[in-house]
Amino acid sequence: MRLAARPVGEPRPTDWEHVEEPAGQPGDGEFLVQVLCLSIDPAMRGWMNAGRSYIRPVEIGEVMRAGAVGRVIASRHSGFAVGDHVSGSFGVQEYCVSDGRDVTKVDPAAAPLPTYLGTLGMSGLTAYFGLIDIGRPEPGQTVVVSGAAGAVGSVVGQIAKILGCRVIGIAGGEAKCRMVVDEFGFDAAIDYQNEDIRKALREHAPDGVDVYFDNVGGDVLDAVLLRLARGARIVVCGAISQYNSTKPQGPANYLSLLVNRASMTGLVVFDYADRYAEGITQMATWRAESRLKSLEDVVSGSVAEFPETLMRLFRGDNRGKLVLKIAD
Repeated sequence: MRLAARPVGEPRPTDWEHVEEPAGQPGDGEFLVQVLCLSIDPAMRGWMNAGRSYIRPVEIGEVMRAGAVGRVIASRHSGFAVGDHVSGSFGVQEYCVSDGRDVTKVDPAAAPLPTYLGTLGMSGLTAYFGLIDIGRPEPGQTVVVSGAAGAVGSVVGQIAKILGCRVIGIAGGEAKCRMVVDEFGFDAAIDYQNEDIRKALREHAPDGVDVYFDNVGGDVLDAVLLRLARGARIVVCGAISQYNSTKPQGPANYLSLLVNRASMTGLVVFDYADRYAEGITQMATWRAESRLKSLEDVVSGSVAEFPETLMRLFRGDNRGKLVLKIAD
């Protein structure tokens, strides 16, 4: 799947070109991966835009960038054998030739392959390092997470509970809020679609919010800014409410940072690349101890279903990590 045009507002089917061509063959030091599952992430929308960002944009005519897991089916690389299962940025395509850089072997016997795109992949690492390194929660503190039923938010809340915090999730709809509490163990959930967020925060966080992990931006961020505790830390992970907007909304209540001596810090998980093993090891341990649950929303289809699957994120249709399975 190649990017055909830069979207204005929501991506449209015409922004993509589905191309069929022969799979490449590995040269010396390379191997051929059959892609099995694609990671579908909100960040993809930003990668489609031109301009300076934390990562170069996907160019027009280029295969769409995507994390994926797959199986090695041909190899001329000493470190990867036929039959190995691997995770890497293989793109929205059925086959990928790789030289092994930034590719990790994964064990399908230890966890389902989609989990290596979620809790044991970039989503989990984002949650882990963002909360622990930037949020710096302490036992007994109040942590609020937006996008709480999503791939990152659901893991953030669970880690915060493991660390002894009180956790409040913000999600859309009664079903998601019930899941956040009943399945992921949050102390409370706020339905931004049907509740007054400011009123609900006063009820659930009477002493203020010590850590806010922001995945949505917009009105939700503004509401939380008014409930900050002294010295609060805000982790800016994403702003999915703004990604398709032609007039993005910045925070109106940012002076609360000054009043409460609080901080707001951006998070890019790639900055922690040299510590990925640490995060994966810890989360795998918590998962083995049944302290950390994984939830993958797996859509079975083909590469052609990528544009529609991506839009599930912006409609709020997914629960947990959204994955497009394109092969068994």
